[in-house]
Amino acid sequence: MTSSRQRPLAGINRRQLLAGTAGLSALTMLPVKAWAEGTQLNVRAYLEPDNFDPLNASGFLEELLYGCIYRKLIQYTPGDDWGYQNDLADTIEQTSPTTIAFTMKPGQMWSDGYGEITAEDIKYSMERHMVEENNSRIKPDLGPFSHVEVTGTHSGIIHLDKPFAPIWTIALPYLAGTVVCKRATEEAGGKLDSAVPPTVAGPYRVVEQRLGERWVLERNPDFSGPTPDFERVDLVVIVDESAAEIAKEAGDVDFTAVGPGSVQRLQDNPPEGTTLSLHPSLAYYWIGLNVNHPKFEDIRVRQAVQHAIDVPAILQAAFFDVADPATGIVAPGLIGHRPEGLIPPQADFAKARALLDEAGIDRLEINIDVLNNVTATTTAQVMQAMMSQAGIDLNISVHESGSFWSLGVESDGDRWKDLELTLKRFSMTPDPYYATAWFVSDQIGDWNWEQFSNPEFDKLHEEALSETDTDKRDAMYRRMQDLMEESGAYRFITHGATPNLYDTDIVPATRPDGLPLVQFFRKA
Repeated sequence: MTSSRQRPLAGINRRQLLAGTAGLSALTMLPVKAWAEGTQLNVRAYLEPDNFDPLNASGFLEELLYGCIYRKLIQYTPGDDWGYQNDLADTIEQTSPTTIAFTMKPGQMWSDGYGEITAEDIKYSMERHMVEENNSRIKPDLGPFSHVEVTGTHSGIIHLDKPFAPIWTIALPYLAGTVVCKRATEEAGGKLDSAVPPTVAGPYRVVEQRLGERWVLERNPDFSGPTPDFERVDLVVIVDESAAEIAKEAGDVDFTAVGPGSVQRLQDNPPEGTTLSLHPSLAYYWIGLNVNHPKFEDIRVRQAVQHAIDVPAILQAAFFDVADPATGIVAPGLIGHRPEGLIPPQADFAKARALLDEAGIDRLEINIDVLNNVTATTTAQVMQAMMSQAGIDLNISVHESGSFWSLGVESDGDRWKDLELTLKRFSMTPDPYYATAWFVSDQIGDWNWEQFSNPEFDKLHEEALSETDTDKRDAMYRRMQDLMEESGAYRFITHGATPNLYDTDIVPATRPDGLPLVQFFRKA
């Protein structure tokens, strides 16, 4: 096998911030020639990546950064079809239901004098997620991973406690497959929390993080692969989609996702020198209700809220009819997608009112917490305007990203206990395991803000990860979404869409869902 060979994925055609930055501006850190030749690439990031230690990763924003500075055994292949290609691996194959043997390309180097990347780095990088004291937030990505057996300097065997279908779709090509340097990490005390990484292996290295503004990267002179086209890459943090579009039209970014409300206009009249592409999204938006809040102890109250939310009105106002209603957390085209949900997308205000009457409630006053972007605030405003028809008064609290994403986290204080409603969007990978992993009972106080706990759900989640029969696995994930909806804790909204606007003088590389793989961007 070679690094360029693509393999299809079986069964198919998701904070906080580092401290200080360097005193010298990034502009003065690069030769004037780099600017004169236009070798800088600015890519918009819709939130700020946590930092460069995979233990703290929370979703795609870290993957955006890690793809630039780190390596994996395999990586996703850019394009319209989900697949993977070898990266550090020279050969890699499933030798039994619970073992994967790999050999690595020799001569792949760490930067800054840390030597060659070896199988010991692979072993260390994967196994550190399983150490309880490390509190890895992406441990679920590895499922029943046990250990890596090192069989040589450049070879090893990945051992699983039981079969794990998502090993090829999530664990290896995504966050948990990120390889860090064992020697450098141990020298740092086991955690990578300095101002910049001590060593990297990808095509770029970190120059600085300008807190709340951007990550500044430059070419890694020790990169073992082809020299990237761009001498400098900035990951520019712009939360709001409208602001991102303005930044693109002003020339401040070269590639950005834009809001759904701009799609028709940009399709009809794209700015000169730009291209618009539209991709189906795997991400999912939903309204979550904290089942343990006193207001929602009665399931009839939760059900009333579900029926009082009109999804088509939200899609029209906040998504400009670019996106379709979701039937759950698993998108069309993936194993476990439900053709329809248990509750129709349209609101039923009469039913919601009747449920509140049965629960002995005249008017219900509730709170929703949302991010400070146009899509989220518009969604909440639509809900506020329409839910009053059912006797529900909705108060809206808007948060910056750092504050919002700590709301449901037990380690960040007691606010997680008092949440009522939240509107969230989780990024996704091409396997339903990555959707259901965050809603098991063990995730309460971390990602499971609804505090949803169901023994059948937990059991199905564990059984489905090792089920090799596609039809059986499909039925399991459909049932799990039924259980979520039946609990009254969830109102599914949409998977959205990914419209990207970019300069015609670059060749972007994206996953099939439109999310950028910056490490593969090239000049036109």
